[in-house]
Amino acid sequence: MFLTCKKQESVKVLELLIGIITKKGLWMKVILVLFIFFSSMFANIATIEDVIVSGEKGVYGFTVKILHEDSGWKHYVNRYEILDKEGNILATRTLWHPHEHEQPFIRSLNGVNLSGMKKVWVRANDSVDGYSKTYEITLP
Repeated sequence: MFLTCKKQESVKVLELLIGIITKKGLWMKVILVLFIFFSSMFANIATIEDVIVSGEKGVYGFTVKILHEDSGWKHYVNRYEILDKEGNILATRTLWHPHEHEQPFIRSLNGVNLSGMKKVWVRANDSVDGYSKTYEITLP
């Protein structure tokens, strides 16, 4: 799984700071700046907090609890997906608007046909940072 980050401004600031710090020989500050930079890059990736599965005989409903710092239409969680073990998308729940004032938020997807499967994985996607870590589910 690859995490993508589109923070060009942060990269420019980091390059500038490294240039200043290395000229003065302050290597510990370089390490601190790198730590702050990389931790902030991944601070806003969506997190699947919980998944509740209901249903039987191969047809299931998923209630997914997602945490993300939605900041408006330009940066929000826009979907979650149900995956098989190979990473193939089995079902998608599109999220049509940001949830700036509802965190974490819960959304459901029903009628997912998964006959013969024992496990699936759920991941969220946000419009800037890409996919979250996957959340493994054993089906009832």
